[in-house]
Amino acid sequence: MIKKLTQKDLICHLNMPIFEIIGEEADALDRECYVVGGYVRDIFLDRPSKDIDCVTVGSGIELAQKVAKRLGRGAHLSVFRNFGTAQVKFKGMEVEFVGARKESYSHDSRKPVVEDGTLEDDQNRRDLTINDMAICLNKARFGELVDPFNGIDDLEKGLIRTPLNPDITFSDDPLRMLRAIRFACRFEFRIVPDTFEAIARNRERIRIISGERIIDELNKIMLCEKPSIGWILLQRCGLLQIILPELQALAGIETREGRGHKDNFIHTVMVLDNVCRAEREAGKEPNLWLHWAALMHDFGKAKAKAWDDKVGWTFHNHDYLGSRMILPVFRRLKLPLGAEEKFVEKLVLLHMRPINLAEEGITDSAIRRVLFEAGDDIEELMMLCEADITSKIPEKVQRFLKNFKIVRQKMQEIEEKDRIRNWQPPVDGLEIMQRYQLTPCREVGILKDSLKDAILDGECGNNREEALVFLDNKAHEIGIL
Repeated sequence: MIKKLTQKDLICHLNMPIFEIIGEEADALDRECYVVGGYVRDIFLDRPSKDIDCVTVGSGIELAQKVAKRLGRGAHLSVFRNFGTAQVKFKGMEVEFVGARKESYSHDSRKPVVEDGTLEDDQNRRDLTINDMAICLNKARFGELVDPFNGIDDLEKGLIRTPLNPDITFSDDPLRMLRAIRFACRFEFRIVPDTFEAIARNRERIRIISGERIIDELNKIMLCEKPSIGWILLQRCGLLQIILPELQALAGIETREGRGHKDNFIHTVMVLDNVCRAEREAGKEPNLWLHWAALMHDFGKAKAKAWDDKVGWTFHNHDYLGSRMILPVFRRLKLPLGAEEKFVEKLVLLHMRPINLAEEGITDSAIRRVLFEAGDDIEELMMLCEADITSKIPEKVQRFLKNFKIVRQKMQEIEEKDRIRNWQPPVDGLEIMQRYQLTPCREVGILKDSLKDAILDGECGNNREEALVFLDNKAHEIGIL
């Protein structure tokens, strides 16, 4: 529900020295100046914002320089002459200045030919009506709303549409298709049919957009309260097949002999929403990489799917197959290849382990191994596993969640007793070589792995004394002593 605001109300919202100074400096240069875009939209949505975009009819850089000089000490000016823009940072606020412009595009690029223009030209080139409102900062018209495309009405009705012909809007700059979906997801608005149909028609144009720009929009979708909205829209319009075919491959239900499996695409986006909700309920900040792990956790199912005459559809080893897909997908999407990729790969590989524990019985040995392999990411792994329960049968959900509570309790008990998380062996490889007068060889690896397995299986205590006794016995067994 948006706030009903008069010009007097808007003047109150702009009752900050920064806006008064911008208006006064624009008047001194004898040019129009407006605050535009998301800052205006968020005033009506009653959402706080510190990112301010200003458009002036003339040089945005010149106005920014005047404003920074007027603000004095504490103001930081950055000028981007190649783009004709400037930024002033002051007391936690960021104000972007740009001159009003009109744009024309060639078919093979989203980089426009830019010319100076009027406010009308500038509003005509923008992506969505809800981002196309402006409030005048000049003294004579301070607080006056300029809304040529009825963005206020679309905010009230919860609609996403383009100001002008959507085919031209999206063909000119295909990134706007992802922005439309992202804002629909963020505000849980509906994309009007002609705009959505234009996205579908122009979906192939997304191929001219850089991977970095695409992933920036996808990450913003991932951090929405209910990211499933965005992914379902991407799937419906055909963009998903181009951007992330591994996820598209999970969509649909195949039936054989009257037996079908669940739609793994719908299941996946439900798991993603469940993770986001669990974070909010726990008071945690959104973990972008946990969200990506949730989205990718069943990637291997398309490859693993098989029919068994006795049990029906199976997806054996989809966790392992999926984990092998993560690095190539991260590379293609321009996602970071360091700790973030390793985290997602680990969670995809391990996501069935706690579920199997809950189904098959909880042994100390199995708990130790999960703690050892998950390390500090055990809480995120458990959140993913709990989110993975999307059955429509309440009794089944409750049974799993109850079992997961038992798993968590058992993990806590074993960790307090054995300290397995981020475990380091009480006797390392160097000491093994010194003790048995070995050089680096196969036998050293055998001793190290045998000690690790013995401790994780509870056959040997996690301490130096018992470890040395175990190693001596194992060395005798393999003929070293």
